[in-house]
Amino acid sequence: MAPGNVSLVTEFILLGLTDLSDLQLPLFCLFLIMYVVTVLGNLGLITLIGLNTHLHTPMYFFLFNLSFIDLCYSSVFTPKMLTHFTSKKNIISYRGCMTQLYFFCFFVISECYVLTSMTYDRYVAICNPLLYHVLMSPKVCSSLMLGSYLMAFSGAMAHTGCMLRLTFCDANTINHYFCDILPLLQLSCTSTYVNELVVFIVAGINVMVPSVTIFVSYGFILSSILRISSREGRSKAFSTCSSHIVAVSLFFGSVAFMYLKPSSAGSMDEGKISSVFYTNVVPAMNPFIYSLRNKDVKIALTKTLSKRTF
Repeated sequence: MAPGNVSLVTEFILLGLTDLSDLQLPLFCLFLIMYVVTVLGNLGLITLIGLNTHLHTPMYFFLFNLSFIDLCYSSVFTPKMLTHFTSKKNIISYRGCMTQLYFFCFFVISECYVLTSMTYDRYVAICNPLLYHVLMSPKVCSSLMLGSYLMAFSGAMAHTGCMLRLTFCDANTINHYFCDILPLLQLSCTSTYVNELVVFIVAGINVMVPSVTIFVSYGFILSSILRISSREGRSKAFSTCSSHIVAVSLFFGSVAFMYLKPSSAGSMDEGKISSVFYTNVVPAMNPFIYSLRNKDVKIALTKTLSKRTF
């Protein structure tokens, strides 16, 4: 393209989930309810863990961080998504788009490693219970969280830095409801080879390494559980892991489906549905997954409410 014909993009138009006008109001109500549930649920867990000292354990330390991450990364794009359902055009500035992309990548990668840290916590608790307080000391837990945030920072910087080097010309319509990597790459009028390579490497590392770690850890956990002689003991051990397995399956399954496959215009619509799971459904479900069958959380909730009553 000749330099004189280049018109650099200063803003993008987000197409959203669908352009069917009849679905805008129902989708607005649905996602508003999900966002309110996400905010209240995760804020509730953060408050309960902070106020109750008997929840100041490694497992709830990681759950505290998971709730914080879910609250933040769903807030990165959901408010903008809700405005799209009530307006004719959903416009986001170039800077706003790159900022949204950075924080989205940061919190998603953080969640990958927090879920992995929670798996390690379950592994130590079941496979090495006598060494639990040594292997899961406050220093170790803090190091795991610091490592999670450092990996998230480096991954987000890699994705955003590579995106900033691209040139966007006349095309400025993003086939998504937020500024995601693959839809943005389709709009570039310069080569995206380096970006696609970075996506494959960074997404591969941040999905495959935690996934393999979780899979191997649960292999050892399952082996240890099957060696427990009492049926009640096996049932209790399984129940401590079941909620985490559900959360991990939902999150990593949808993320892997979105990023670890070739991109095409046709697959973008499938990607939107997949994205809804890890950007809206998982953050809304996590507080329920980790609390409905959790006696410690129920006791903490009862104590907190009784203190407020009296």
